[in-house]
Amino acid sequence: MEPTTGERVWRGQYDEDVPASLELEYANALEMFLSSASRSPDSALLHYLDSTLTVSEVDQLSDALAVGLGERGIGRGDRVAMYLQNVPQYVIAMIATWKLGAIMVSINPMYREQEVLHILNDSGAKGLVCLESLYRDVVEKVRDASALTVVITTSELDFVASPESFSVLDGATRGQAAGTSDLVALTREYSGKKPPPVEGVGPEDIAFLTYTSGTTGPAKGAMNTHGNVVFTAQAYRDWIKLTAEDTIFGVAPLFHITGLIGHMSLALLVPMPLVLAYRFDAAMVIQQIERWKATFTIGSITVFTALMNEPTANEHDLSSLKKVYTGGQAVAPSTVAAFESQFGPYIHVAYGLTETTSPSHFVPLNGRSPIDPTSGALAVGVPIFNTFSAIVDEEGNELPPGSVGEIIVKGPQVVPGYWEKPEETEHAFRDGWLYTGDVGLMGKDGWFYVVDRKKDMINASGYKIWPREVEDVLIQHPAVLEAAVIGVPDEYRGESVKGFVSLKLGMLAEPDELKEFCRERIASYKCPRQIEILDDLPKTASGKILRRELRAAEMEVQPADIHS
Repeated sequence: MEPTTGERVWRGQYDEDVPASLELEYANALEMFLSSASRSPDSALLHYLDSTLTVSEVDQLSDALAVGLGERGIGRGDRVAMYLQNVPQYVIAMIATWKLGAIMVSINPMYREQEVLHILNDSGAKGLVCLESLYRDVVEKVRDASALTVVITTSELDFVASPESFSVLDGATRGQAAGTSDLVALTREYSGKKPPPVEGVGPEDIAFLTYTSGTTGPAKGAMNTHGNVVFTAQAYRDWIKLTAEDTIFGVAPLFHITGLIGHMSLALLVPMPLVLAYRFDAAMVIQQIERWKATFTIGSITVFTALMNEPTANEHDLSSLKKVYTGGQAVAPSTVAAFESQFGPYIHVAYGLTETTSPSHFVPLNGRSPIDPTSGALAVGVPIFNTFSAIVDEEGNELPPGSVGEIIVKGPQVVPGYWEKPEETEHAFRDGWLYTGDVGLMGKDGWFYVVDRKKDMINASGYKIWPREVEDVLIQHPAVLEAAVIGVPDEYRGESVKGFVSLKLGMLAEPDELKEFCRERIASYKCPRQIEILDDLPKTASGKILRRELRAAEMEVQPADIHS
Protein backbone atom coordinates (compact mmCIF):
# COMPACT_ATOMS: atom_id res chain seq x y z
CA MET A 1 0.00 0.00 0.00
CA GLU A 2 1.25 3.48 -0.89
CA PRO A 3 -0.39 5.67 1.78
CA THR A 4 -0.91 9.40 1.52
CA THR A 5 0.46 11.97 3.95
CA GLY A 6 -0.99 15.06 2.31
CA GLU A 7 2.35 16.84 2.78
CA ARG A 8 2.19 18.42 -0.67
CA VAL A 9 -1.01 20.19 0.40
CA TRP A 10 -0.14 21.75 3.72
CA ARG A 11 3.57 22.32 3.14
CA GLY A 12 3.43 23.21 -0.54
CA GLN A 13 0.37 25.46 -0.55
CA TYR A 14 -0.26 26.88 2.88
CA ASP A 15 2.55 26.99 5.35
CA GLU A 16 6.22 26.35 4.63
CA ASP A 17 7.00 26.97 8.33
CA VAL A 18 5.09 23.90 9.53
CA PRO A 19 7.61 21.16 10.40
CA ALA A 20 7.59 18.05 8.23
CA SER A 21 7.43 15.73 11.24
CA LEU A 22 7.37 15.71 15.02
CA GLU A 23 9.55 13.97 17.58
CA LEU A 24 8.22 13.27 21.07
CA GLU A 25 9.55 15.95 23.41
CA TYR A 26 8.65 14.03 26.57
CA ALA A 27 8.55 10.37 27.60
CA ASN A 28 5.16 10.76 29.25
CA ALA A 29 2.38 13.26 29.85
CA LEU A 30 3.37 13.94 33.45
CA GLU A 31 6.89 14.90 32.38
CA MET A 32 5.24 17.24 29.86
CA PHE A 33 3.33 19.02 32.63
CA LEU A 34 6.24 19.10 35.09
CA SER A 35 8.38 20.80 32.45
CA SER A 36 5.76 23.53 32.19
CA ALA A 37 5.60 23.82 35.98
CA SER A 38 9.36 24.32 36.05
CA ARG A 39 9.41 26.87 33.20
CA SER A 40 6.27 28.88 33.96
CA PRO A 41 5.08 28.30 37.54
CA ASP A 42 3.26 31.61 37.83
CA SER A 43 1.42 31.46 34.50
CA ALA A 44 -2.35 31.14 34.58
CA LEU A 45 -3.42 27.59 33.75
CA LEU A 46 -7.13 27.38 34.59
CA HIS A 47 -9.78 30.09 34.49
CA TYR A 48 -13.01 28.78 36.04
CA LEU A 49 -15.88 31.26 35.76
CA ASP A 50 -14.46 34.07 37.95
CA SER A 51 -11.34 32.42 39.41
CA THR A 52 -7.84 31.48 38.27
CA LEU A 53 -5.34 28.76 39.20
CA THR A 54 -1.70 29.06 38.16
CA VAL A 55 0.49 26.23 36.91
CA SER A 56 2.22 26.09 40.30
CA GLU A 57 -1.08 25.96 42.20
CA VAL A 58 -2.33 23.08 40.06
CA ASP A 59 1.00 21.31 40.60
CA GLN A 60 0.73 21.70 44.39
CA LEU A 61 -2.95 20.68 44.51
CA SER A 62 -2.29 17.60 42.41
CA ASP A 63 0.68 16.69 44.62
CA ALA A 64 -1.52 16.81 47.71
CA LEU A 65 -4.33 14.85 46.07
CA ALA A 66 -1.86 12.23 44.83
CA VAL A 67 -0.57 11.75 48.38
CA GLY A 68 -4.15 11.37 49.64
CA LEU A 69 -4.99 8.83 46.94
CA GLY A 70 -1.74 6.98 47.56
CA GLU A 71 -2.42 6.67 51.28
CA ARG A 72 -5.80 5.17 50.38
CA GLY A 73 -4.21 2.44 48.32
CA ILE A 74 -4.03 3.82 44.78
CA GLY A 75 -0.77 2.91 43.05
CA ARG A 76 0.91 2.29 39.75
CA GLY A 77 -1.32 0.71 37.12
CA ASP A 78 -4.52 1.20 39.10
CA ARG A 79 -7.44 2.78 37.31
CA VAL A 80 -8.98 5.98 38.70
CA ALA A 81 -12.23 7.10 37.04
CA MET A 82 -13.29 10.73 36.57
CA TYR A 83 -17.05 11.40 36.60
CA LEU A 84 -17.03 15.19 36.38
CA GLN A 85 -18.17 18.18 34.39
CA ASN A 86 -15.76 20.84 33.06
CA VAL A 87 -14.31 21.87 36.42
CA PRO A 88 -10.71 22.47 37.60
CA GLN A 89 -10.86 19.30 39.70
CA TYR A 90 -10.77 17.26 36.49
CA VAL A 91 -7.34 18.60 35.59
CA ILE A 92 -6.04 18.35 39.16
CA ALA A 93 -7.24 14.74 39.55
CA MET A 94 -5.88 13.65 36.16
CA ILE A 95 -2.40 14.95 37.00
CA ALA A 96 -2.59 13.41 40.48
CA THR A 97 -3.40 10.06 38.90
CA TRP A 98 -0.35 10.33 36.63
CA LYS A 99 1.83 11.24 39.62
CA LEU A 100 1.01 7.80 41.05
CA GLY A 101 1.67 6.01 37.76
CA ALA A 102 -2.03 5.18 37.64
CA ILE A 103 -4.41 5.23 34.67
CA MET A 104 -7.22 7.78 34.39
CA VAL A 105 -10.62 6.55 33.15
CA SER A 106 -13.05 9.12 31.76
CA ILE A 107 -16.81 8.78 32.28
CA ASN A 108 -19.47 10.85 30.52
CA PRO A 109 -21.29 12.90 33.21
CA MET A 110 -24.56 12.25 31.35
CA TYR A 111 -24.25 8.50 31.94
CA ARG A 112 -26.59 6.83 34.40
CA GLU A 113 -26.35 3.77 36.63
CA GLN A 114 -25.89 0.91 34.17
CA GLU A 115 -23.59 2.89 31.86
CA VAL A 116 -21.40 4.02 34.76
CA LEU A 117 -21.29 0.52 36.24
CA HIS A 118 -20.26 -0.93 32.88
CA ILE A 119 -17.25 1.40 32.66
CA LEU A 120 -16.27 0.91 36.30
CA ASN A 121 -16.36 -2.87 35.94
CA ASP A 122 -14.86 -3.03 32.44
CA SER A 123 -11.90 -0.88 33.51
CA GLY A 124 -11.64 -2.44 36.97
CA ALA A 125 -11.48 1.05 38.43
CA LYS A 126 -10.28 1.09 42.03
CA GLY A 127 -10.73 4.83 42.55
CA LEU A 128 -13.32 7.40 41.52
CA VAL A 129 -13.35 11.20 41.56
CA CYS A 130 -16.84 12.56 40.97
CA LEU A 131 -19.21 15.41 41.67
CA GLU A 132 -21.19 15.10 44.88
CA SER A 133 -24.45 15.31 42.97
CA LEU A 134 -23.43 12.50 40.61
CA TYR A 135 -22.44 10.34 43.54
CA ARG A 136 -25.81 10.82 45.24
CA ASP A 137 -27.85 10.40 42.06
CA VAL A 138 -25.93 7.60 40.36
CA VAL A 139 -22.81 6.10 41.92
CA GLU A 140 -24.25 5.37 45.36
CA LYS A 141 -26.78 3.02 43.74
CA VAL A 142 -24.16 0.89 41.99
CA ARG A 143 -21.03 1.27 44.12
CA ASP A 144 -21.39 -2.09 45.84
CA ALA A 145 -21.48 -3.84 42.46
CA SER A 146 -18.12 -2.35 41.46
CA ALA A 147 -14.51 -2.78 42.57
CA LEU A 148 -14.28 0.76 43.96
CA THR A 149 -12.32 1.12 47.18
CA VAL A 150 -11.73 4.89 47.09
CA VAL A 151 -14.28 7.58 46.24
CA ILE A 152 -13.36 11.26 46.27
CA THR A 153 -16.19 13.73 45.81
CA THR A 154 -16.13 17.42 44.97
CA SER A 155 -18.50 20.26 44.21
CA GLU A 156 -18.91 22.45 41.15
CA LEU A 157 -19.10 25.32 43.65
CA ASP A 158 -15.46 24.82 44.66
CA PHE A 159 -12.85 27.13 43.10
CA VAL A 160 -15.52 29.78 42.34
CA ALA A 161 -15.35 33.14 44.09
CA SER A 162 -19.00 34.13 43.59
CA PRO A 163 -21.12 31.09 42.63
CA GLU A 164 -24.32 33.10 42.89
CA SER A 165 -23.21 35.17 39.89
CA PHE A 166 -23.43 32.27 37.43
CA SER A 167 -26.69 30.80 36.20
CA VAL A 168 -25.02 27.50 35.22
CA LEU A 169 -24.57 26.88 38.95
CA ASP A 170 -28.18 27.57 39.89
CA GLY A 171 -29.50 24.79 42.09
CA ALA A 172 -26.06 23.43 42.96
CA THR A 173 -25.77 22.31 46.57
CA ARG A 174 -23.06 20.88 48.77
CA GLY A 175 -23.36 17.62 50.64
CA GLN A 176 -20.64 15.04 51.18
CA ALA A 177 -21.97 11.47 51.36
CA ALA A 178 -20.89 8.85 53.87
CA GLY A 179 -18.07 6.64 52.67
CA THR A 180 -16.47 9.35 50.54
CA SER A 181 -13.62 11.83 50.98
CA ASP A 182 -13.77 15.48 49.98
CA LEU A 183 -11.25 16.58 47.35
CA VAL A 184 -10.63 20.08 48.70
CA ALA A 185 -10.29 18.74 52.25
CA LEU A 186 -7.71 16.22 51.07
CA THR A 187 -5.66 18.87 49.31
CA ARG A 188 -5.62 20.89 52.53
CA GLU A 189 -4.77 17.86 54.69
CA TYR A 190 -1.81 16.90 52.52
CA SER A 191 -0.80 20.41 51.46
CA GLY A 192 2.95 20.73 50.91
CA LYS A 193 3.50 16.98 50.59
CA LYS A 194 4.69 15.24 47.44
CA PRO A 195 4.11 11.67 46.32
CA PRO A 196 7.16 9.45 45.77
CA PRO A 197 8.38 9.80 42.17
CA VAL A 198 7.25 7.06 39.80
CA GLU A 199 10.07 5.79 37.60
CA GLY A 200 10.00 4.25 34.17
CA VAL A 201 6.66 5.45 32.77
CA GLY A 202 7.28 5.56 29.05
CA PRO A 203 5.46 6.36 25.82
CA GLU A 204 3.95 2.86 25.61
CA ASP A 205 2.32 3.03 29.05
CA ILE A 206 -1.38 3.87 29.24
CA ALA A 207 -2.23 7.45 30.27
CA PHE A 208 -6.00 7.05 30.20
CA LEU A 209 -8.86 4.90 28.98
CA THR A 210 -11.45 6.73 26.91
CA TYR A 211 -14.64 4.86 26.20
CA THR A 212 -16.21 4.87 22.76
CA SER A 213 -19.85 5.84 22.47
CA GLY A 214 -20.87 2.23 21.99
CA THR A 215 -22.59 2.67 18.63
CA THR A 216 -21.73 -0.91 17.69
CA GLY A 217 -22.22 -2.50 21.11
CA PRO A 218 -21.11 -1.88 24.71
CA ALA A 219 -18.63 0.96 25.08
CA LYS A 220 -14.99 -0.10 24.67
CA GLY A 221 -12.03 1.50 26.41
CA ALA A 222 -9.44 2.84 23.98
CA MET A 223 -5.97 2.63 25.53
CA ASN A 224 -4.54 6.10 24.94
CA THR A 225 -0.85 5.88 25.78
CA HIS A 226 1.43 8.58 27.13
CA GLY A 227 3.10 8.69 23.72
CA ASN A 228 -0.29 9.19 22.06
CA VAL A 229 -1.07 12.07 24.43
CA VAL A 230 2.26 13.88 24.10
CA PHE A 231 2.30 13.54 20.31
CA THR A 232 -1.23 14.85 19.76
CA ALA A 233 -0.76 17.74 22.20
CA GLN A 234 2.35 18.73 20.24
CA ALA A 235 0.41 18.34 16.98
CA TYR A 236 -2.27 20.79 18.13
CA ARG A 237 0.35 23.27 19.30
CA ASP A 238 2.48 23.20 16.15
CA TRP A 239 -0.27 22.84 13.53
CA ILE A 240 -2.40 25.67 14.90
CA LYS A 241 0.63 27.71 16.06
CA LEU A 242 -0.54 28.04 19.63
CA THR A 243 1.68 29.76 22.20
CA ALA A 244 1.53 30.96 25.79
CA GLU A 245 -0.07 34.13 24.43
CA ASP A 246 -3.14 32.13 23.40
CA THR A 247 -6.06 31.10 25.61
CA ILE A 248 -8.18 28.00 25.07
CA PHE A 249 -11.91 28.04 25.64
CA GLY A 250 -12.88 24.54 26.83
CA VAL A 251 -16.15 24.10 25.01
CA ALA A 252 -15.77 20.32 24.51
CA PRO A 253 -16.55 18.11 27.52
CA LEU A 254 -13.35 17.14 29.29
CA PHE A 255 -14.25 13.44 29.39
CA HIS A 256 -14.23 13.40 25.57
CA ILE A 257 -11.00 12.85 23.63
CA THR A 258 -11.22 16.40 22.22
CA GLY A 259 -11.41 17.85 25.73
CA LEU A 260 -8.68 15.55 27.02
CA ILE A 261 -6.22 16.53 24.27
CA GLY A 262 -7.35 19.73 22.54
CA HIS A 263 -8.11 21.37 25.88
CA MET A 264 -6.35 19.84 28.90
CA SER A 265 -3.21 18.19 27.50
CA LEU A 266 -2.57 21.12 25.17
CA ALA A 267 -2.84 23.59 28.06
CA LEU A 268 -0.43 21.49 30.14
CA LEU A 269 2.12 21.32 27.30
CA VAL A 270 2.47 24.97 26.29
CA PRO A 271 1.47 26.00 29.07
CA MET A 272 -1.45 28.24 28.27
CA PRO A 273 -4.68 29.19 30.07
CA LEU A 274 -7.74 26.94 29.71
CA VAL A 275 -11.15 28.49 30.34
CA LEU A 276 -13.71 26.17 31.97
CA ALA A 277 -17.39 26.98 32.53
CA TYR A 278 -18.86 23.86 34.19
CA ARG A 279 -21.16 22.78 31.34
CA PHE A 280 -22.23 24.10 27.97
CA ASP A 281 -24.54 27.09 28.04
CA ALA A 282 -24.40 29.28 24.95
CA ALA A 283 -24.90 32.57 26.78
CA MET A 284 -22.27 31.66 29.38
CA VAL A 285 -19.80 30.53 26.71
CA ILE A 286 -20.07 33.89 24.97
CA GLN A 287 -19.64 35.79 28.23
CA GLN A 288 -16.59 33.76 29.21
CA ILE A 289 -14.91 34.06 25.80
CA GLU A 290 -15.21 37.82 26.16
CA ARG A 291 -14.13 37.85 29.82
CA TRP A 292 -10.94 35.80 29.38
CA LYS A 293 -10.18 36.87 25.77
CA ALA A 294 -10.09 33.29 24.49
CA THR A 295 -8.28 32.93 21.17
CA PHE A 296 -8.73 29.22 20.33
CA THR A 297 -11.39 26.57 20.68
CA ILE A 298 -12.42 23.28 19.15
CA GLY A 299 -15.86 21.73 19.52
CA SER A 300 -18.69 20.08 17.66
CA ILE A 301 -20.46 22.07 14.95
CA THR A 302 -23.63 22.05 17.06
CA VAL A 303 -21.78 24.27 19.55
CA PHE A 304 -21.16 26.92 16.92
CA THR A 305 -24.73 26.65 15.67
CA ALA A 306 -25.93 27.30 19.23
CA LEU A 307 -23.66 30.33 19.56
CA MET A 308 -25.04 31.81 16.34
CA ASN A 309 -28.56 31.39 17.64
CA GLU A 310 -27.91 32.78 21.11
CA PRO A 311 -29.97 36.02 21.38
CA THR A 312 -27.27 37.79 23.44
CA ALA A 313 -24.40 36.93 21.08
CA ASN A 314 -24.15 40.33 19.41
CA GLU A 315 -24.02 42.10 22.76
CA HIS A 316 -20.50 40.78 23.41
CA ASP A 317 -17.04 41.29 21.92
CA LEU A 318 -15.70 38.00 20.60
CA SER A 319 -12.96 39.55 18.49
CA SER A 320 -10.24 37.72 20.44
CA LEU A 321 -11.42 34.38 19.00
CA LYS A 322 -9.18 33.87 15.96
CA LYS A 323 -8.42 30.14 15.75
CA VAL A 324 -11.54 27.98 15.57
CA TYR A 325 -11.77 24.26 14.78
CA THR A 326 -14.57 21.73 14.72
CA GLY A 327 -14.76 17.96 14.50
CA GLY A 328 -16.85 14.97 15.43
CA GLN A 329 -19.51 15.10 12.75
CA ALA A 330 -20.26 16.31 9.22
CA VAL A 331 -20.09 20.07 8.71
CA ALA A 332 -22.35 21.90 6.29
CA PRO A 333 -20.51 24.58 4.27
CA SER A 334 -23.46 26.91 4.87
CA THR A 335 -22.90 26.74 8.64
CA VAL A 336 -19.22 27.64 8.29
CA ALA A 337 -20.12 30.59 6.07
CA ALA A 338 -22.84 31.82 8.44
CA PHE A 339 -20.52 31.68 11.48
CA GLU A 340 -17.79 33.57 9.67
CA SER A 341 -20.28 36.21 8.57
CA GLN A 342 -21.60 36.70 12.10
CA PHE A 343 -18.45 36.41 14.24
CA GLY A 344 -15.47 36.73 11.90
CA PRO A 345 -13.36 33.56 12.28
CA TYR A 346 -13.43 30.78 9.72
CA ILE A 347 -14.24 27.37 11.23
CA HIS A 348 -11.50 24.92 10.27
CA VAL A 349 -12.41 21.26 10.17
CA ALA A 350 -10.54 18.52 12.04
CA TYR A 351 -10.96 14.77 11.85
CA GLY A 352 -10.09 12.19 14.45
CA LEU A 353 -11.49 9.51 16.70
CA THR A 354 -11.12 8.31 20.25
CA GLU A 355 -8.81 5.68 18.76
CA THR A 356 -6.58 8.34 17.16
CA THR A 357 -6.29 10.31 20.42
CA SER A 358 -8.04 13.25 18.73
CA PRO A 359 -6.53 14.55 15.45
CA SER A 360 -5.44 12.47 12.50
CA HIS A 361 -6.40 15.09 9.88
CA PHE A 362 -6.48 18.88 10.14
CA VAL A 363 -7.32 21.70 7.76
CA PRO A 364 -4.25 23.96 7.68
CA LEU A 365 -4.57 27.12 9.77
CA ASN A 366 -4.02 29.28 6.69
CA GLY A 367 -6.22 27.13 4.45
CA ARG A 368 -9.89 26.55 3.77
CA SER A 369 -11.71 23.28 3.15
CA PRO A 370 -12.58 22.62 -0.48
CA ILE A 371 -15.96 21.02 -1.25
CA ASP A 372 -16.06 17.74 -3.12
CA PRO A 373 -18.25 18.39 -6.18
CA THR A 374 -19.59 14.83 -6.25
CA SER A 375 -20.61 14.26 -2.62
CA GLY A 376 -20.98 17.89 -1.53
CA ALA A 377 -18.81 17.07 1.50
CA LEU A 378 -16.55 19.66 3.10
CA ALA A 379 -12.95 18.41 3.33
CA VAL A 380 -11.92 17.35 6.85
CA GLY A 381 -8.29 18.16 6.15
CA VAL A 382 -5.07 16.36 5.32
CA PRO A 383 -3.13 13.89 7.47
CA ILE A 384 -1.11 15.59 10.21
CA PHE A 385 2.54 15.08 11.11
CA ASN A 386 3.95 11.53 10.84
CA THR A 387 0.49 10.26 9.84
CA PHE A 388 -0.57 8.15 6.87
CA SER A 389 -4.10 7.69 5.59
CA ALA A 390 -5.75 5.85 2.73
CA ILE A 391 -9.13 4.84 1.31
CA VAL A 392 -9.71 1.08 0.99
CA ASP A 393 -12.40 -1.26 -0.29
CA GLU A 394 -14.12 -4.07 1.65
CA GLU A 395 -11.08 -6.34 1.14
CA GLY A 396 -8.63 -3.72 2.35
CA ASN A 397 -7.27 -2.82 -1.09
CA GLU A 398 -6.25 0.82 -1.53
CA LEU A 399 -8.53 2.77 -3.85
CA PRO A 400 -7.45 5.55 -6.24
CA PRO A 401 -8.25 9.24 -5.60
CA GLY A 402 -11.92 10.06 -5.97
CA SER A 403 -13.09 6.56 -5.01
CA VAL A 404 -15.40 6.09 -2.01
CA GLY A 405 -14.32 3.57 0.60
CA GLU A 406 -13.32 3.19 4.25
CA ILE A 407 -10.83 5.63 5.77
CA ILE A 408 -7.86 3.99 7.45
CA VAL A 409 -5.16 5.73 9.49
CA LYS A 410 -1.66 4.89 10.70
CA GLY A 411 0.50 7.07 12.94
CA PRO A 412 1.89 7.79 16.42
CA GLN A 413 -1.54 8.91 17.67
CA VAL A 414 -3.26 5.57 16.97
CA VAL A 415 -3.92 3.60 20.16
CA PRO A 416 -2.62 0.02 20.52
CA GLY A 417 -6.15 -1.33 20.99
CA TYR A 418 -9.09 -1.69 23.35
CA TRP A 419 -8.76 -2.49 27.03
CA GLU A 420 -9.06 -6.28 27.50
CA LYS A 421 -10.91 -6.66 24.17
CA PRO A 422 -8.61 -8.75 21.93
CA GLU A 423 -11.26 -9.65 19.34
CA GLU A 424 -12.45 -6.07 18.89
CA THR A 425 -8.82 -4.92 18.75
CA GLU A 426 -7.99 -7.46 16.04
CA HIS A 427 -10.97 -6.34 13.98
CA ALA A 428 -10.27 -2.59 14.12
CA PHE A 429 -6.45 -2.57 14.14
CA ARG A 430 -4.73 -4.47 11.33
CA ASP A 431 -1.03 -4.32 10.48
CA GLY A 432 -0.70 -1.02 12.32
CA TRP A 433 -3.68 0.54 10.55
CA LEU A 434 -6.87 1.70 12.27
CA TYR A 435 -9.98 0.88 10.25
CA THR A 436 -12.18 3.81 11.22
CA GLY A 437 -15.59 2.63 9.98
CA ASP A 438 -16.01 6.04 8.32
CA VAL A 439 -16.72 6.16 4.60
CA GLY A 440 -14.89 8.82 2.66
CA LEU A 441 -12.69 9.66 -0.26
CA MET A 442 -9.39 11.35 -1.02
CA GLY A 443 -9.06 13.96 -3.72
CA LYS A 444 -6.17 14.02 -6.16
CA ASP A 445 -4.64 16.88 -4.17
CA GLY A 446 -4.51 14.89 -0.93
CA TRP A 447 -7.57 16.36 0.82
CA PHE A 448 -9.76 13.86 2.64
CA TYR A 449 -13.56 13.93 2.80
CA VAL A 450 -15.86 12.02 5.15
CA VAL A 451 -19.06 10.91 3.47
CA ASP A 452 -20.71 9.10 6.40
CA ARG A 453 -20.57 6.14 8.75
CA LYS A 454 -20.76 2.77 6.96
CA LYS A 455 -23.68 1.61 9.07
CA ASP A 456 -25.72 4.77 8.39
CA MET A 457 -26.05 4.31 4.63
CA ILE A 458 -29.67 4.10 3.42
CA ASN A 459 -30.63 1.69 0.65
CA ALA A 460 -33.87 2.79 -1.02
CA SER A 461 -34.92 0.65 -4.01
CA GLY A 462 -31.25 -0.11 -4.65
CA TYR A 463 -30.17 3.52 -4.50
CA LYS A 464 -27.41 4.25 -1.96
CA ILE A 465 -28.12 7.41 0.04
CA TRP A 466 -25.75 9.01 2.53
CA PRO A 467 -27.66 10.82 5.32
CA ARG A 468 -25.11 13.63 5.49
CA GLU A 469 -25.92 14.78 1.97
CA VAL A 470 -29.64 15.13 2.79
CA GLU A 471 -28.88 16.77 6.14
CA ASP A 472 -26.70 19.37 4.41
CA VAL A 473 -29.68 20.32 2.24
CA LEU A 474 -32.18 20.50 5.10
CA ILE A 475 -29.91 22.74 7.15
CA GLN A 476 -29.79 25.26 4.30
CA HIS A 477 -33.47 26.07 4.92
CA PRO A 478 -33.58 29.40 6.76
CA ALA A 479 -35.82 28.04 9.54
CA VAL A 480 -33.85 24.86 10.27
CA LEU A 481 -31.44 24.83 13.19
CA GLU A 482 -30.29 21.18 13.08
CA ALA A 483 -31.12 18.14 10.98
CA ALA A 484 -30.66 14.38 11.13
CA VAL A 485 -31.63 11.77 8.56
CA ILE A 486 -32.14 8.01 8.95
CA GLY A 487 -33.51 5.13 6.92
CA VAL A 488 -36.86 3.69 8.01
CA PRO A 489 -38.49 0.41 6.89
CA ASP A 490 -40.50 0.63 3.68
CA GLU A 491 -42.32 -2.44 2.35
CA TYR A 492 -42.00 -1.22 -1.23
CA ARG A 493 -38.52 0.35 -1.27
CA GLY A 494 -36.84 -1.62 1.51
CA GLU A 495 -35.94 1.68 3.17
CA SER A 496 -37.02 5.27 2.70
CA VAL A 497 -35.55 8.50 3.97
CA LYS A 498 -36.91 10.17 7.09
CA GLY A 499 -35.68 13.53 8.29
CA PHE A 500 -35.76 15.06 11.76
CA VAL A 501 -35.25 18.78 12.26
CA SER A 502 -35.28 21.34 15.03
CA LEU A 503 -36.14 24.94 14.18
CA LYS A 504 -34.47 28.22 15.01
CA LEU A 505 -36.00 30.28 17.79
CA GLY A 506 -39.07 32.12 16.53
CA MET A 507 -39.01 30.42 13.11
CA LEU A 508 -41.72 28.20 11.60
CA ALA A 509 -41.71 25.58 8.85
CA GLU A 510 -44.01 22.73 7.86
CA PRO A 511 -42.88 19.22 6.84
CA ASP A 512 -44.32 19.58 3.34
CA GLU A 513 -42.46 22.86 2.88
CA LEU A 514 -39.20 21.18 3.88
CA LYS A 515 -39.83 18.22 1.56
CA GLU A 516 -40.35 20.58 -1.35
CA PHE A 517 -37.20 22.48 -0.38
CA CYS A 518 -35.27 19.21 -0.74
CA ARG A 519 -36.91 18.23 -4.03
CA GLU A 520 -35.66 21.46 -5.57
CA ARG A 521 -32.07 20.67 -4.63
CA ILE A 522 -31.38 16.92 -4.74
CA ALA A 523 -32.54 13.84 -6.66
CA SER A 524 -36.04 12.70 -5.77
CA TYR A 525 -34.89 9.31 -4.42
CA LYS A 526 -32.76 11.11 -1.82
CA CYS A 527 -35.58 13.35 -0.59
CA PRO A 528 -37.20 12.62 2.78
CA ARG A 529 -40.59 10.98 2.43
CA GLN A 530 -41.25 11.90 6.04
CA ILE A 531 -40.06 14.83 8.11
CA GLU A 532 -40.63 15.17 11.84
CA ILE A 533 -40.09 18.44 13.67
CA LEU A 534 -38.62 18.08 17.20
CA ASP A 535 -37.87 20.62 19.89
CA ASP A 536 -34.32 19.30 20.06
CA LEU A 537 -32.34 16.47 18.46
CA PRO A 538 -30.68 13.87 20.71
CA LYS A 539 -26.96 14.44 21.14
CA THR A 540 -23.92 13.11 22.93
CA ALA A 541 -22.34 15.28 25.61
CA SER A 542 -19.84 16.43 22.99
CA GLY A 543 -22.69 17.69 20.77
CA LYS A 544 -22.72 14.94 18.15
CA ILE A 545 -26.24 14.21 16.90
CA LEU A 546 -27.32 10.67 17.76
CA ARG A 547 -28.92 9.09 14.73
CA ARG A 548 -28.99 5.77 16.57
CA GLU A 549 -31.42 7.13 19.16
CA LEU A 550 -33.70 8.36 16.41
CA ARG A 551 -33.57 4.92 14.80
CA ALA A 552 -34.30 3.19 18.10
CA ALA A 553 -37.29 5.45 18.76
CA GLU A 554 -38.53 4.88 15.23
CA MET A 555 -38.53 1.12 15.73
CA GLU A 556 -40.88 1.52 18.69
CA VAL A 557 -43.64 3.19 16.64
CA GLN A 558 -45.31 2.43 13.35
CA PRO A 559 -44.16 5.03 10.81
CA ALA A 560 -47.04 6.95 9.32
CA ASP A 561 -47.60 7.37 5.59
CA ILE A 562 -44.31 5.80 4.54
CA HIS A 563 -45.37 5.67 0.88
CA SER A 564 -46.36 9.33 0.62
